Amino acid sequence: MNDIQKVADEADMIISGYAFTRTGDKIRVLNLNNTSRAAVLTIDGEVLEASMPDIELTIVTRYYVENREFMEVQGAEILSV
Repeated sequence: MNDIQKVADEADMIISGYAFTRTGDKIRVLNLNNTSRAAVLTIDGEVLEASMPDIELTIVTRYYVENREFMEVQGAEILSV
């Protein structure tokens, strides 16, 4: 449980149980309720890697694209999901 707390504490944004953490030019996403499900996105919201089902990945990508302004990600082109 300490690892989940650490990820949550270090996250730049948490939405519906998903922790979004910016690392350089990538966004790491972790499902805090099922830590085997994770993804890595570009700043623009494109998927680089994922260990979650497509529907969950679609939801996570939408959360990011619609809320990335709160992570202070600048210069990113808006994607339609």
